[in-house]
Amino acid sequence: MKRIVSTDDAPAAVGAYSQATTEGSLLFTAGQIPFTPEGDSLAGEPIAEQTERAMENVLAILEAEGAGVEDLLKVTIYLDDIDDFEEMNEVYAGFFDEEPPARSAFEVANLPKGVGIEIEAIATLE
Repeated sequence: MKRIVSTDDAPAAVGAYSQATTEGSLLFTAGQIPFTPEGDSLAGEPIAEQTERAMENVLAILEAEGAGVEDLLKVTIYLDDIDDFEEMNEVYAGFFDEEPPARSAFEVANLPKGVGIEIEAIATLE
């Protein structure tokens, strides 16, 4: 049965969505943008800083369920400018010691609140 996941360590949902959902063995996060848990935007900051904040939000949600970076199965990254890929990738890679999850990354026309990146993930909870 679906269960809603929520933590104060990541930005609150500001629309008709949850930070994450789980059915017990898998956790699906909503797209996380570079906002602080208090709701402050990092839009306009370098993509490296935005990437770090978005990943920290994803990890805070995982941690709320007792999971960590090693439990990530698939990550999808949306960039508003694919030319930011290398800078994003350098920061992103720093979150993994070895065996990173499957990942897709691509450019989209626009992202919410004028940010440069949005990251969503699927993790195992077993």
